[in-house]
Amino acid sequence: MNELTVNDLHLDYGTGAHANQILKGVSMHLQKGEVVALLGPSGSGKTTLLRAVAGLESPKQGTIAIGDRNVFDGAKNFEMAAEHRNLGLVFQSYALWPHKTVFDNVAYGLKLRKMGSSEIKDKVADVLKNLGLGHLAERFPHQLSGGQQQRVAIARALVYNPPVILLDEPLSNLDAKLREEARAFLRELIVRLGLSALMVTHDQAEAMAISDRILLLNNGKIEQQGTPQSMYETPDTLFTAEFMGSNNRLPAKVVQRDGANVMLDIGGAKLQGIARGAGSGEPSTIIRVEEVKVSAMPVENAIELPLLTCMYLGDRFECLFKSEGGPEMSLRAYSKHRLEAGKYWLQLPADKLWVF
Repeated sequence: MNELTVNDLHLDYGTGAHANQILKGVSMHLQKGEVVALLGPSGSGKTTLLRAVAGLESPKQGTIAIGDRNVFDGAKNFEMAAEHRNLGLVFQSYALWPHKTVFDNVAYGLKLRKMGSSEIKDKVADVLKNLGLGHLAERFPHQLSGGQQQRVAIARALVYNPPVILLDEPLSNLDAKLREEARAFLRELIVRLGLSALMVTHDQAEAMAISDRILLLNNGKIEQQGTPQSMYETPDTLFTAEFMGSNNRLPAKVVQRDGANVMLDIGGAKLQGIARGAGSGEPSTIIRVEEVKVSAMPVENAIELPLLTCMYLGDRFECLFKSEGGPEMSLRAYSKHRLEAGKYWLQLPADKLWVF
């Protein structure tokens, strides 16, 4: 059975002709032990969807069920209050009580549920131990690092064993290095405890690392959903391809098409590519930066461009190639070594040169 089921959810702000549609018929599910990431740009509706599930926003139509309990039904005009939905919530700001200790912050929800003090003590101690916070129980939030505060917020959400935990940009307040460590910690915790989680993020790397399945939202609708690998390697639309990776967009013209195989003219060179998705209007051609192969010698399915500059990234160089005169064209590629000035052949493998 699904831990969470959302069906044909519509939500807008305002009324009548001035209503601003935020969710336009979103349907999704979350299975037990599964992590689903709601990914998308600002304004795509991902946080609104999470807040609607939590009971913090009121949809106009559709249904939301947690397990076998209906918590919202637009047709029946039924909406369960947020506090009765029994969901764990982790906010972007952590929202910890500054005057309460770690123990009291985590125990707060259990006290509201009128649980006995000895049971509260056991449950809080157990969850703090699970999150590596046992030795910090008597500290106050201002005495903790950002990563520790984040774990306290997660502990507070987990302490009453909710069926689903909702995470709203849980790592965005951390600096880049801490984010990577917290990402690994969060994935390990989710797997170890068998949690069912719905997580909002705008960071595709974060979504791919933590989730089992990604729902990519675009303008209030689901653009595409699937495993992180399928979303990255086999995007159905240009929006998905561009959102899920670092790409080169090429000024290409379609010369010939045979099913999915496409012959392209890129700066006067004839190259083979592959058509993806339905596509509409003017075709767009892209290739992931990591798929471009740099060669000093002529190779198949390649264009020749002069090197403009190389940027050192630690484990590799990111090299920028740019045409001189004529129609402007630039391409980025990775290299293990810094390249010498000069012209290079940039091989664009046909199965990775996508036309939408």
